[in-house]
Amino acid sequence: MPDFLTGEQYEITAGPYRAVITGEGAGLRELTHDGDPLVLTYAADEPAPAAFGQLLIPWPNRVDRGRYTFDGHDYQLDLSEPELDNAIHGLMRWAAWSPVEQRPDAVRLACALHGSTGYPFRLDVEAEYRLDAATGLTVMLVATNPGTRSLPYAHGTHPYLTVGEPLDTCTVQLPGGFYQPVDDRMIPTGGPKDVAGGEYDLRAGRVLGDQMIDIAFTGLDRGTDGLARVRLTGSRRSVSFWLDKAQPWLEIYTADNVPADSRRRGLGCEPMTGPPNAFASGVDLIRLEPGAEYRGSWGIAAG
Repeated sequence: MPDFLTGEQYEITAGPYRAVITGEGAGLRELTHDGDPLVLTYAADEPAPAAFGQLLIPWPNRVDRGRYTFDGHDYQLDLSEPELDNAIHGLMRWAAWSPVEQRPDAVRLACALHGSTGYPFRLDVEAEYRLDAATGLTVMLVATNPGTRSLPYAHGTHPYLTVGEPLDTCTVQLPGGFYQPVDDRMIPTGGPKDVAGGEYDLRAGRVLGDQMIDIAFTGLDRGTDGLARVRLTGSRRSVSFWLDKAQPWLEIYTADNVPADSRRRGLGCEPMTGPPNAFASGVDLIRLEPGAEYRGSWGIAAG
């Protein structure tokens, strides 16, 4: 069995659905329906480009210059986005995750994060990917603090929905009532703004054209089931994404700066527990006490 860069490959199936999850980062590398890709994919023996399908823990998006304060102590994270002088997308997406349980239609992986100078906390996380022939993919993330001190926590994920054609010709419908402005380093400036009547108002759905989006939304419209939904519709097929109330934020990215063969062919749908720079701003930052856990779920389906 080859030793791939992305680790063990966990394949699960149910009816017309098939998914592949990586041992490195517990990322979603493939998801198909009747053989058609629902997310942008990459080879098992290459690093995930542009965070394709990765889990973003213990923070999604960015921390301004990697600096934050928690319980009166100042911390400095490694600058994993040096071109913008930020720490980006957490610490666990390149870590090795271990299988806890595997069935034909599901796999559950776990990772233990030990302390570092920038994040001197203990965090255990389990991620379960489950397929259903009728409803598609459901992902459940459970984070637990097994340590002796409180810790700052946030999470997200980074799949790119695709219908096999350029975004310019697709209709995008997304539930965000407010968007978060950012500066040229992608750090929030001021508070969220109402999308009503503006370029980011996609609640009713419209053809995207050449619009570029890389912004976080909140004030998400939810159904009676508590779920918010995104729909991407092309000329032949559509794909939908849902997120539960554990994630009140949703980053949307039109894949303008990804490898050329995937550029603007996938819509990044990134459910987040907090906005960009939550570690520094404290906005919707989760304080996870010793012994406590935090759960969030999301999913993808064809049609």
